[in-house]
Amino acid sequence: MIKSNIRKFIFGDLRNVKGYIDPPDALVFLSILERQRERGLGGGIAEIGVYFGRSYFLLKKIASPDDRVFGIDLFDIGEISDGISEQYRSFLDNGERLGLPVDEDLLFVGDSAELTPDDIVNKIGKVRFFSVDGGHMLPNLAADSRLARKTLEDHGVIVFDDTFNPAWPEVTVGVADFLRNNDDEFSAFCMTKYKTYVCRREFHDFYRAAIMRAPHLRPFELAETHFLGSDAVRLHNPFGRRLLYEFMTRSGMGAFSERAYRHH
Repeated sequence: MIKSNIRKFIFGDLRNVKGYIDPPDALVFLSILERQRERGLGGGIAEIGVYFGRSYFLLKKIASPDDRVFGIDLFDIGEISDGISEQYRSFLDNGERLGLPVDEDLLFVGDSAELTPDDIVNKIGKVRFFSVDGGHMLPNLAADSRLARKTLEDHGVIVFDDTFNPAWPEVTVGVADFLRNNDDEFSAFCMTKYKTYVCRREFHDFYRAAIMRAPHLRPFELAETHFLGSDAVRLHNPFGRRLLYEFMTRSGMGAFSERAYRHH
């Protein structure tokens, strides 16, 4: 996969998919998955909370052709016709438009709490990258983090969305509970405005170094922080850059918006 093509996808095509992942986290996803590939760290990819597919299609774009991406969502947004919601139809259409058709055999339409670890492992094997962006209440976080932990490869990464978002305070509690309850096994290695990245302790230094040295992340200010007993890298996206990026995309200059995130 050519890196420039992936960056073009992040700053161009992905903007046309309804969703919430922004360029900083998209570039962190890219950096982690590339580093795993370089080191031969295999495994499936899973996401709870597909929505309309912005991060799902990002994962498919970054993944190798042989990688299996498993998506989990209620898919209950909009009117239902012929047993299919508007959300689901739009999701499939997005995949066709992006040239990343959805493998419906690797989708679970329903509540993630109904899944067992074997349901996922039997489909895609143990998971090397698990994005948790489902229900935002404490019981949801407890169930989803447990599911991620039990399906994860030893070298796997769990990404928790909306940590420290004041609109969803129970997400923060759920992530903190997960790390405290599994303190001997897991630690946070990277934190952004919207997400917290977690791995097993024996791979903490590996992933922390991957973030610190990632060429895609050079435009950002990388600061040390401490979270529940672990040193983590905090990715700071200055307000001025965010403002420039939003101005360019909303002014019809989306094709040039990547310039806001280039290293100078």
